[in-house]
Amino acid sequence: MSTQIQEMILEPKRLRTVLGHYPSGVTVVTAMDGATPVGFACQSFHALSLDPPMVVILVGKQSTSWPRIRSAETFAVNVLSEGQEGLCRAFAVSGADKFANVKWASSRFDAPILEGISAWFNCRIEAEHDGGDHLIVTARILDLGTAEDRRPLLFHRGAFRTIAGE
Repeated sequence: MSTQIQEMILEPKRLRTVLGHYPSGVTVVTAMDGATPVGFACQSFHALSLDPPMVVILVGKQSTSWPRIRSAETFAVNVLSEGQEGLCRAFAVSGADKFANVKWASSRFDAPILEGISAWFNCRIEAEHDGGDHLIVTARILDLGTAEDRRPLLFHRGAFRTIAGE
């Protein structure tokens, strides 16, 4: 017996509101474009596989930073920590000098690691897939690190949040 599943037409505003009930971490993806650091704010970052070690990021197809990052051999995912809302906003702006007044160090794979973050992952692109208005990018983790004393920044229901006491 087969049942027909009828797809609803979903309004983007309603979809965004309902999806906003799922909290996410906040990251900044960075790389070097020649001698120039480049990056963008990315809240769609997830673990994909432990063996091999892989993550996935979702990149808006309209991103002007992604083509520059894609051309780099490696990139970093910087997991922002509490109090870094301003940093996230700075990296969410298109066309601006996102690294102005931002302290960072180069990883051993030459990707910018931002100061004050709670964790980072150095990655190499494995594959890129179509995902509607986004690209689904799978990447192999080459190196990683954490600052155990920093709590991550979260995004939930349209606002930045923090983790309550442990």
